[in-house]
Amino acid sequence: MIILGIDPGTATTGFAIIKIKNLKLEIKNGNLETIEFGCIKTLFGKNMGERLIEINKGIDNLIKKYKPSLLAIESIYFFKNLKTAMPVSQAKGVILYTAAKNKIPVCEITPLQMKMTIAGYGKAEKKQVQKMIKIIFNLDKIPKMDDAADALGIAFCGAMELRDKNRFKQ
Repeated sequence: MIILGIDPGTATTGFAIIKIKNLKLEIKNGNLETIEFGCIKTLFGKNMGERLIEINKGIDNLIKKYKPSLLAIESIYFFKNLKTAMPVSQAKGVILYTAAKNKIPVCEITPLQMKMTIAGYGKAEKKQVQKMIKIIFNLDKIPKMDDAADALGIAFCGAMELRDKNRFKQ
């Protein structure tokens, strides 16, 4: 099962493609594969509409290339700065539209959920989360881009939610 994890943003949208081989098993080394992760970057000088089109195209390309069974996206549940919350919400809207257009189910993960699942503490610092991402995904080094590391965490949480739903279906 392929999962696309997304950390939305207008300048930088983090993404991660992971594969879970068997949802009935624990999701860890041997059952968890990192396929690709990185960022979709938009150009600063472009207007918001053009940036949203770039995000749409980037997510659409990932969906067409990897055919994920689930898109897990970071949920925006509070904000410190209205100036950044609005553009992030616009990017998230375009991502949700792209998923719906491609008939990909979506699960939303709060930053608190992700930190709790990855680091065991809902208010973990970024560095703690990044170190755990490196361990969980058996990476050689911590991903350079924060957004890509967060997308890996979001994808992992999406896998956990899918596993839990499947566990209780029978």
